[in-house]
Amino acid sequence: MVTETASNSDSSGWRDEWLSAFDGSLISLCLGSLVVVVLGGLVQVTFGSFSMTTIEAWQAVFDPEVIFNVQAWEAFLLGAEVPEMSPESLIVWTLRLPRVLVGIIVGMNLAVSGAIFQAVTRNELASPFILGVSSGAGLMILLTLVVFSGLAAFLPIIASMGGAIAFLIVYAIAWKNGTSPVRLVLAGVIVANIFGSFQTALFFFADDIGVVQSAIAWTTGSLTGTDWEQVRMALPWSAMAMLLAFISARQLNVLLLGEQTASSLGMSVEKVRFALSGVAVLAAAASIAVAGIVGFVGLIVPHMVRNIVGSDYKKLIIGCLFAGPALMVAADVGARLALSPIQVPVGVVTGLLGGPYFLYLMRKQDQMGEI
Repeated sequence: MVTETASNSDSSGWRDEWLSAFDGSLISLCLGSLVVVVLGGLVQVTFGSFSMTTIEAWQAVFDPEVIFNVQAWEAFLLGAEVPEMSPESLIVWTLRLPRVLVGIIVGMNLAVSGAIFQAVTRNELASPFILGVSSGAGLMILLTLVVFSGLAAFLPIIASMGGAIAFLIVYAIAWKNGTSPVRLVLAGVIVANIFGSFQTALFFFADDIGVVQSAIAWTTGSLTGTDWEQVRMALPWSAMAMLLAFISARQLNVLLLGEQTASSLGMSVEKVRFALSGVAVLAAAASIAVAGIVGFVGLIVPHMVRNIVGSDYKKLIIGCLFAGPALMVAADVGARLALSPIQVPVGVVTGLLGGPYFLYLMRKQDQMGEI
């Protein structure tokens, strides 16, 4: 009876702690991000080679014959055969809407991954790019396409493994009777530069222009051609990573206090840092596996959210869950329609947005770096 009461008390306390995170600034951020996602989704499902009006597009989105059709959901989520539906619903539900969903998943993963890496290194400039995850994935993508083309069907898995291996190399380089935030960042920069040089060299061995174009799409990040297969691939790993990120919010807050303070509070800093890094790598790998290497999202979104809601990771993770998808969906709208019918890789758009934003921060803030 006492155990049951204590368990209920802990559960209630955990719930109340998270509910208390929703103050005015966080609620405003979440609502604003939802508006951006909805409007971006409306644009995405409306425009394309198959012309339809906005009303027709939204009628297709809310088509009850699809929403309440068990066979349709088995096709979307389990890969079964797609049942008969109207041409508008078929195009919206099998081509356009999945692209929006993949954008939401990728934005969410990259934003949360960047936020975790920034806590692990206590540096607001850390991201999957800085810590070698993206460069490792990019190298494995190019190596597969140029040298081991027969393994192209396993490219998403190979890319994810490349990111994880790269971070393990970063961690090994940074290890010296333990790691430190500074050594992790420096090791990440070293690995990213070396792997980037190998990527550049591999382009010279590609004879097929189609292989080069595919490699460029992967290494710059693109949502072109994504469908429910990518949603099915990324969703389970993304859900696991987001759950672990929520559970780890307290540990992330303690890490921000510094190693000595965290140790004095009973935290095994090295084990926690490695475990949290694993969560960040999992989130980043899930996005790389379906969209390639999308730059700047994991860097600028946590920074923007932190400026609005503060450094409390309960608020920061929730904010990233909403702001990351908003940036990705908005950027993908620009990537798809800016030079229509040519589709620009979404990573190009996020880079064009991220560069000026950090230039603005450099001019506005006297100090950038340590959180």
